[in-house]
Amino acid sequence: MPSSRTGRPPVQQRVGRPASSRTPHENPVQRLYARVRKAWDRPLTAYYLILGGSLLITVLGLVMVYSASQITALQLSLPGSYFFRKQFLAAVIGAALLFAASRMPVKLHRALAYPMLAGAVFLMALVQVPGIGLAVNGNQNWISIGGPFQLQPSEFGKLALVLWGADLLARKQDKKLLTQWKHLLVPLVPVAFMLLGLIMLGGDMGTAIILTAILFGLLWLAGAPTRLFVGVLSGAAFVGAILIKTSPNRMARFACIGATEPGTGAADCWQAVHGIYALASGGLFGSGLGASVEKWGQLPEAHTDFIFAVTGEELGLAGTLSVLALFAALGYAGIRVAGRTEDPFVRYAAGGVTTWITAQAVINIGAVLGLLPIAGVPLPLFSYGGSALLPTMFAIGLLIAFARDEPAARAALSMRQPRFGRKRAGGPVRGPRRWNTMRRRASAARSSGER
Repeated sequence: MPSSRTGRPPVQQRVGRPASSRTPHENPVQRLYARVRKAWDRPLTAYYLILGGSLLITVLGLVMVYSASQITALQLSLPGSYFFRKQFLAAVIGAALLFAASRMPVKLHRALAYPMLAGAVFLMALVQVPGIGLAVNGNQNWISIGGPFQLQPSEFGKLALVLWGADLLARKQDKKLLTQWKHLLVPLVPVAFMLLGLIMLGGDMGTAIILTAILFGLLWLAGAPTRLFVGVLSGAAFVGAILIKTSPNRMARFACIGATEPGTGAADCWQAVHGIYALASGGLFGSGLGASVEKWGQLPEAHTDFIFAVTGEELGLAGTLSVLALFAALGYAGIRVAGRTEDPFVRYAAGGVTTWITAQAVINIGAVLGLLPIAGVPLPLFSYGGSALLPTMFAIGLLIAFARDEPAARAALSMRQPRFGRKRAGGPVRGPRRWNTMRRRASAARSSGER
């Protein structure tokens, strides 16, 4: 090694960026932004956001259902945990559906599209049969399945429309038929209108709005021309305006937008106003879990449609912003999955599920905030209701399966070191574990350092 005149070895420069390219004083905010963006662009980001976000929303929803439903249960001479136990049972069944959907291959999901649509149409028609269908809060869209359990088939109609519509559009795209407007609309729009007609026979305007949003989301993803999209949207808006104008109950709900004081007559706005009262009394960090005042008979549907108001009263602004952040992360992850895939079915299905959950959350929260009319739709994964929870958790399983199916995500998952295959210190040396074989096979295809 050559030495300097002083006899000391020369100082070697570190291998890295050239000194001229370094910033003398790097901004800490820029470094943090670069790190966050690097973590955000990892292959498994969407997978973790969907899995973690849906799990947190469901768990927090169980806590709030237990808190918000106690008084209602006691008023009905039921145990205080009655509604919580039913919701917990639905969450357990929904978790099994989520796991099953996340492990199903895409071909099996496509094979379920037509049977699920046929089953949903049959059940939704069965609702209108006297003696079988049940009316709840003026809407006849329920079926009794024995004991205290009831089923709302229209909730499964959302999932059926997503799967069937995605399979239909994907097959037509493979045959290059989506450039013709008749193939773009038929039979997707007629079938969607048939589902909407069955829903509107029971008077459920809120679920009809969500189904319409799913239809428009699928048409948008399929690349519908602007004039065609505007035409269908105008027709739907015209029909919706007639249905609203001819119903005093729906007109009263529109009259309650922005109300701050209870009125008299048809538009008393009691529920909307007390929802605002609950949010206003929560403050920054809320009155404490279980300490809500509005749930003591003042706020109707405290554990279902207006559970967000009770959350704001007990957990404050911090709690409501946390819920909004979780739904925003879930929506972003769904859009990312739909945007990064090359499979048309995955793109349409992921976009349809994301449209469904996002639109329903916006309508529910907007009604609680007094910005939209009360549509009677639950907050996805959060409100009480097993009929809404089960298909939604299956749809989340769909998104998880699609996020895992990305090539980069598959490689990253296969290279993760399993806990069960590690050697014990000082223990006998054993042969290779069976579950380590995928990691060895994927070593040549490693494209990311994520673990």
